[in-house]
Amino acid sequence: MQFLISHTFAESMVRLTRDEQRLVKTTVFDLQINPANPGHQLHKLDRAKDPNFWSVRVGSDIRLIVHRTASSMLICYVDHHDDAYRWAERRKLETHPKTGAAQIVEVREIVREIEVPRYVQPAAPTSIPDSVAKAQPSSPAKPKQPALFAAISDDDLLNFGVPPEWLVEAKTVDVDGLFELAEHLPAEAAEALLELAVGGKPKPVALAPTDQSPFEHPDALRRFRTVANIEELTEALDYPWEKWAIFLHPGQRELVERKANGPVRVSGSAGTGKTVVALHRAVHLAKTNPDAKVLLTTFSPLLANQLQIKVRRLLASDPRIGERLEVSDLNEMGRRLFTSGGRQVDIVGPETLRDLLASASSAVGSKFSLRFLETEWIEVVDAWQLSSWEEYRDVRRLGRKTRLPEAQRVTLWQIFESVQGQLAAQNLTTYARIFTDLAETTKARGRAAFDFVVVDEAQDISVPQLRFLAAIGATRPDALFFAGDLGQRIFQCPFSWLALGVDIRGRSRTLKVNYRTSHQIRTQADRLLGQRFSDVDGNEEDRKGTVSVFNGLHPTLHVSDSVADEVQFVAEWLGKLPSVQPHEICLIVRSDAQLDRCQQVAQRLSLPFRLLSGTMAPAPGHLSICTMHFAKGLEFRAVVVMAVDDDVIPLEERIEAVADDADLEEVYNTERHLLYVACTRARDVLAVTSSGSPSEFLEDLAGK
Repeated sequence: MQFLISHTFAESMVRLTRDEQRLVKTTVFDLQINPANPGHQLHKLDRAKDPNFWSVRVGSDIRLIVHRTASSMLICYVDHHDDAYRWAERRKLETHPKTGAAQIVEVREIVREIEVPRYVQPAAPTSIPDSVAKAQPSSPAKPKQPALFAAISDDDLLNFGVPPEWLVEAKTVDVDGLFELAEHLPAEAAEALLELAVGGKPKPVALAPTDQSPFEHPDALRRFRTVANIEELTEALDYPWEKWAIFLHPGQRELVERKANGPVRVSGSAGTGKTVVALHRAVHLAKTNPDAKVLLTTFSPLLANQLQIKVRRLLASDPRIGERLEVSDLNEMGRRLFTSGGRQVDIVGPETLRDLLASASSAVGSKFSLRFLETEWIEVVDAWQLSSWEEYRDVRRLGRKTRLPEAQRVTLWQIFESVQGQLAAQNLTTYARIFTDLAETTKARGRAAFDFVVVDEAQDISVPQLRFLAAIGATRPDALFFAGDLGQRIFQCPFSWLALGVDIRGRSRTLKVNYRTSHQIRTQADRLLGQRFSDVDGNEEDRKGTVSVFNGLHPTLHVSDSVADEVQFVAEWLGKLPSVQPHEICLIVRSDAQLDRCQQVAQRLSLPFRLLSGTMAPAPGHLSICTMHFAKGLEFRAVVVMAVDDDVIPLEERIEAVADDADLEEVYNTERHLLYVACTRARDVLAVTSSGSPSEFLEDLAGK
């Protein structure tokens, strides 16, 4: 007998107490071992529309809902007695007549009898300026909207996975009711209707072969999991659904499995599943190339650790594949390769570098600011490994647009040449030097350390890192796969990938379905950015038409008179959130100077907190606090972005260091990207707060 678990069961079980969950797990184990055991106290649900729904007694008041046939046992739902029965009476398991996918479908007639009051978020007390307050979302009475899909044929709607008995609702729904309808539909149908609503052209759901089980359809695989043995069942019950399933949309599978004759880049706004695509791509390459070495990498040690956890879960049933799949941040991987032959390496630290730059600048009587010297070194001299005056004079300063007369460049080169000499004398090096050396060694040997490389958060890899990756596989089929979002570029200045030999033209794809962030949070955060981004080589990312698959509350924007008032507001706002655990909350600020505000909030709430940095990840029972840079790649149910003040973001010291209008534009762009990254860490609820004079970006968020 086939034994399966539905995502509806995993979602319902997490709402039980720890003791209740323990009893449920024991019962599910017993069912898998011996589904026919009379001790299970199975009871047929006579009032359920589906004749195969049964209840299983779990303690005095907990009931497990299962769907049982001669060939399968599906664990569907768990709750207290009355609620569990009501759930089963309103649903049935069907095979869709057009697509062949198994679906748990709500019974339309009963759903229509239930009046669900619309939730209207109460207005919060605020001292937000008129320019922002007038742009706040409101809920005025609206005239009746026309039906969105009246012109779509029943056959087309069925091809999108809409269950037959929901065709009437799909044909008559208007804008106001779309998200409410989507909550009642299978995921493939909801996503198709949402894409249609924004002018997109969803692809019909793939049709299952006639001899295929309805549970094996690609869309069914994201809501039902077949459990083959006790080990797999243990894993399924120990991890929440979203963690052990590592959700992959069927439409993304083509990106994971596609073959390409050169480097590929997958882009998309925050929450569209780029990381999951990269994760599955790396695993797919390792599985389909038995002798290959695969690298899954990113710029951040914290993100690399998160990827490693997810890889282990994906490969739990075949851990041997993990022996050929390395997961590491790029710098750590570079250091390991560089020292593998016994070479020693000592990387210069940021404070030492600043001391060397200051000393060299003082020696030549330079009036350049230390911040300018540091960024010029990092983004030009060290990044491109310039070793002579002629190279520095002639280099294309992409991303460093300040026009410098030759006399000033001469002075600057004297400073940088002195720093290079000091580094050599002290046996210090940089990661840029390491990756340049690795690139040269790889080319000379004609043999790469990895057969395939998958890069997550690719928008923030550096010039020397990309040069190394190009040496590994810029000309080999399937060797390089990049996932990233130009709208989230916060660490690197733009530069030409094509100039380094990485050509993604014709092999770039943009994801458009947002699974992580609510419609309200996504649309408000998108106001910070444009709808299209182009890289230096002219490759364009079109974000128009992106849709979120679930509805939520409008973000809260609030300006206080003082820091103390802001801290008090945030503490009260968080205290009113229903059913949100501390580890599901993150407080984010622009830089270390504002972290104290977050710590004051945690203290007012009497909650333990963890400062995220480096490899320090969120901890159970702890509120997370971090700067915007360290928030990259993380997600939380509730996020508060604090200290969005006019002198904090964009950061005043960055603006003061700018010597040219073109450089000022780049500063503003990356600061906008930072705030966008912070806001889009939120899944369900978001607050953005300020004290005193708010940042001009807050007005952009409000839709001025």
